[in-house]
Amino acid sequence: MNCRVAFAVFALAALSVYSQPLTADDLPEQPNFIVVFCDNLGYGDIQPFGSTLHRTPHLNRMATQGRKFTHFCVTAGVCTPSRASLITGCYSQRVGMHQNPRDGHVLRPISPYGLSPDEITIAESLKAQGYATAIIGKWHLGDQTEFLPTRQGFDYFFGVPYSDDMTQAVGRRLGDRLDGNDWPPLPLMENEVVVEAPCDRNGLTKRYTEQAMRWIDEHRDEPFFLYFPQAMPGSTRAPFSSDAFRGKSENGPWGDSIEELDWSIGQLMEQLMKLGLASKTLVIWTSDNGAPINRDLNDLSRGSNRPLHGRGYTTSEGAFRVPTLMWQPGHVRAGTVCDELVTTMDLLPTLTKLAGGEVPDDRTIDGHDIAPLIYSRPDATSPYEAFYYYHRDQLQAVRSGPWKLFLPIDTSGGHPHLAKSDPPQTLLFHLYDDVSCQRNVAVRHPDVVQRLMQIADQAREDLGDQGRPGKGQRAIGKIEGQPQPQAMAR
Repeated sequence: MNCRVAFAVFALAALSVYSQPLTADDLPEQPNFIVVFCDNLGYGDIQPFGSTLHRTPHLNRMATQGRKFTHFCVTAGVCTPSRASLITGCYSQRVGMHQNPRDGHVLRPISPYGLSPDEITIAESLKAQGYATAIIGKWHLGDQTEFLPTRQGFDYFFGVPYSDDMTQAVGRRLGDRLDGNDWPPLPLMENEVVVEAPCDRNGLTKRYTEQAMRWIDEHRDEPFFLYFPQAMPGSTRAPFSSDAFRGKSENGPWGDSIEELDWSIGQLMEQLMKLGLASKTLVIWTSDNGAPINRDLNDLSRGSNRPLHGRGYTTSEGAFRVPTLMWQPGHVRAGTVCDELVTTMDLLPTLTKLAGGEVPDDRTIDGHDIAPLIYSRPDATSPYEAFYYYHRDQLQAVRSGPWKLFLPIDTSGGHPHLAKSDPPQTLLFHLYDDVSCQRNVAVRHPDVVQRLMQIADQAREDLGDQGRPGKGQRAIGKIEGQPQPQAMAR
């Protein structure tokens, strides 16, 4: 029997053994955690969520052997604020990472701003419980030394400090704006040292995967947390991939990059099985926000958010709801689906509790412990009474249960349903009955509108709104002195 056949037989046997959920008492003490966070990958870009264009056999297996989350949300339609929420368990507005005077809504190279060292990160929370911690991939929460992952609870960092499209060539096109003339060649870093510049973007997915597997093997005998924010599909019009995948999909560079991402998670799953770590490791696979998509909705060369409405970078469902799979054979019930609202903010409290720790009580953490939903506990429901959709500092929509209300706001700053010239309107959608958000039912449900308007007032009081600071907001980090580019040592 060859290795591939042997592994397939083993995987099928594991699936049959692990098809029933275990009780809370059966969960392993201090499980390992791997969080894969793709970049700009859309809801409809993989087969478990409906894609008929991209081949994702390993993600299909992950869904068959694990649990699919259809209402898993991020907190922003763009990179920096979305990542800040995963790392801190908070809305980006709470930790000051939603915008700043120099960069706007995403951090750029050589910015004086970054995630405040005063915040408690998911890595710091797990490190306090004795976990080895690593990030392999894209950081994008500050490129100055004070803000790097190694100063935020991660033992090890291998990756790029910001987006893969923030290259020296792009900086030169910007000129003086955002200090573009000073942007360095795109740096690949190991811990706090640039090891390659410009880095080979075609090789990032492969190199990240190989480095992740080496790190897992090195820490196989201790509890570990691997944060694996992949660079792809990314923000460029033509994503990157290695020779083995370039030109092989039916959807050009976008499809090539996704099929390599599928290969990557397959490599990790197979490694965990071979090392005997699969049942002790909770693997979470998701995206930082929805795909940018093309104006022609039939052209999927920049991704698909089908059947959801809207594009990434907005407050649409297509931007905030992302494809999410969770896998831990023997504990996450095989072949199941969770339709309850959960978010990236829930990862810090959930993983901390599973590791045996306590969630920080000296500050507001917006996320919740969602272990009951991950492990299919009877009668488990969403912990969210309300969820907020911000575009930078503007509160645009709120959700409660199945209802999503777009507030009657000035649309000049960008609105997923209305043009800049449209007058303010109140829009109400039922997210289960109307998955594509096509039917505004605000007139038929004035009681729901009134209740969600009151929830919006609570959000403004706590997290602010345009021109109105919130009482619960904390400060972004900012260095003293002149920021320096991350460049190769001369």
